[in-house]
Amino acid sequence: MTLSLQRLFPYPFLFLFFGAVMASAWFGGTGPGIFSVLMSTVIVEYFFVPPFYSFSVSTTAEAYFGAFVVCALIASWVSDSKRKSEEALMEARSQLEIRVSERTAELMKTQAELAHLSQVLSMGELTASIAHEISQPLTAVVTHGHACVEWLSASPPNLEKARLTADRIIQDGTRAGAVLSRIRALFKKEAPAKGWFDMNELIHELTTFLREEAQRRHISIRTELASGLPKVRADRVQLQQVMLNLVMNAMDATIMIETAGEPRDLIIRSRENGESVSVSVEDRGVGLDATTAAKIFDPFFTTKPHGIGMGLSISRSIIESHRGRLWAEPRPSGGAIFQFTVPIQSPDSDD
Repeated sequence: MTLSLQRLFPYPFLFLFFGAVMASAWFGGTGPGIFSVLMSTVIVEYFFVPPFYSFSVSTTAEAYFGAFVVCALIASWVSDSKRKSEEALMEARSQLEIRVSERTAELMKTQAELAHLSQVLSMGELTASIAHEISQPLTAVVTHGHACVEWLSASPPNLEKARLTADRIIQDGTRAGAVLSRIRALFKKEAPAKGWFDMNELIHELTTFLREEAQRRHISIRTELASGLPKVRADRVQLQQVMLNLVMNAMDATIMIETAGEPRDLIIRSRENGESVSVSVEDRGVGLDATTAAKIFDPFFTTKPHGIGMGLSISRSIIESHRGRLWAEPRPSGGAIFQFTVPIQSPDSDD
C-alpha cells in the first residue's frame, strides 16, 4: 500500500508501517510487535531508503532511517503497554465486581440478622407488657373455672350459667394462646407469609399489647380508626414489627420532654387513601429538625442513648417490600408524625 501511495508524496510515506506495528503489538503482544518492527525495518531499508532496492544505506539517509527504527520501536512499546494497561484494568474491574457482589451478599445477611436482633431487643423491652397480657387471660380462666365449679355444685346445678362460664374459659384460653403465638412469631426467623387481614384489628391488638407499658410511662394511646377499612394482603408479623417500632419510638420521644399542662399521649390513625391503606403515629416529642429528618431512616443512625439505629431502617425496608412507603414529617403543633401506606390489592391479584 505504501508503494502505491509513494508517488503522491515528495518524501517517503511510511505512516502505514507505524499503524501495522501498533496493530501487531496491540493484538499480538510484545513478541509480534518486535517482529513487525524488524520486518518493517527490512522492507523500508530495501524499498524506501536510497539506494533503492538494496540493503545498503546512503550516508544522507542514515538519520532518516534511524529515526524510523526508533519511532517504530516506540510505537510498538506504546501499543503493547496500552494493551497491558487495558487488560489490567479489566481484571481489576472484574475483581472489584466480584468483591462488591460478595460484600452485597454479606450486607444482606447482616441486615437480616440485625432485623432479628431488633425484634428481640424490642420484645425484651416489653417483658412487663408480655407478662401482663398473658396473666390477664390466665387469671380469667382460673376465675371462671372456680365459678363453673360453683354453678355445678349448686342444688340443683345451674347448667346454663355453667355452660356460659365454660364458653368464657374457652375464649380466654384462646386469647392467651394467640398472645403466645404472636410473641413466638416475632422471635422466630420465619419466611414472610402474606395473608388478608384488617389493619384496624392489628392496631387494636397492638394497643392492647402495649397498654401496660404505656401506663408505666404515664402515656395514653388514642386511636382514630376509619370504619369500613378494606383488608390488605401483607405479612401480619412484619407489619406488627413496623407498628411496634413506630409506637415504641413515639413513646420514647414523648417521655424525653416535659409537656407543661399538656397530655402525654400519642395518636394512631388509619384511613383509606386512594388505592392504599394509610396508618400514622403522632407523638408530642422533641420533633424532627432538618438534619434528623434527612438521616432518620439511615442504618445505624439513632437519637436514643442506647439505640442501635436499625428499627426505622428495617421498618422502611419491610414497607417497601410490600410496595408501600414509610416517611416522617414534623407535627405542626410539636412532635413528629410517622406514616406508612400499604397498597390495597384485589383478592385475585398476584404478588
